Amino acid sequence: MPHVTLTEWFETPLGADMLAREQRVLDDILADIFGFHAVQVGMPTIPLLRASRMTHQMTLASFSPASLRALPHEIPIASQSVDLVLLAHVLEFAEAPHAILREVERILVPEGRLIITGFNPMSLWGLRQSLDWSRDAHPWDGNFISLPRMKDWLNLLDMEVSAGRLWGYGLPVQSPAWRSRFEFLEKAGDRWWGVAGGVYMLEAIKRVAGMRLVQRLSRQQAAAFRMPGLSIPHG
Repeated sequence: MPHVTLTEWFETPLGADMLAREQRVLDDILADIFGFHAVQVGMPTIPLLRASRMTHQMTLASFSPASLRALPHEIPIASQSVDLVLLAHVLEFAEAPHAILREVERILVPEGRLIITGFNPMSLWGLRQSLDWSRDAHPWDGNFISLPRMKDWLNLLDMEVSAGRLWGYGLPVQSPAWRSRFEFLEKAGDRWWGVAGGVYMLEAIKRVAGMRLVQRLSRQQAAAFRMPGLSIPHG
């Protein structure tokens, strides 16, 4: 396969199939995450945040048509100002994934959510990557990050993993006929070797030591607290 961008690879038969599965997973989890500000890092032409109910959404990438053009390890956003960050297949293609995670942790509000999707090296996808002759093409040129390592990185940043899913147990080949022939691996894999899906999603929450958030205030409630003459009872 000639060299293509990751977004272009998602337009191939195999890529489109995986993207459709990924989008269903993201739609399901994003619908239950609340807040005001959400940022999708990478793949700005694909609206992965489409199911999010957050009012303000932006895409961040170093190229058009991102609404904010910047590098993911140098995000020009104020600290503790974002409720949700989505890193969709960003870390495995980054030179400094740790720096990106630190920057994401910086801009997230306490109790903010981080969602990561990535290719799983402990899968048929990882096996194909190790055997494939086209290691200079997406996605096989990436540095697939294992789930235990990703969880360790998040733990070091006081990011608590709260949910996760895996999918893509079938053959990672472009031929629709061959993928259809082995479609039974999807259901069998989810049941019998759940950690071996080709792609994973992790949701993590930013925890702040010594801080207890009882309830996030709505804009109307926050405005009421700033109204002149309003007394706030103590105790």
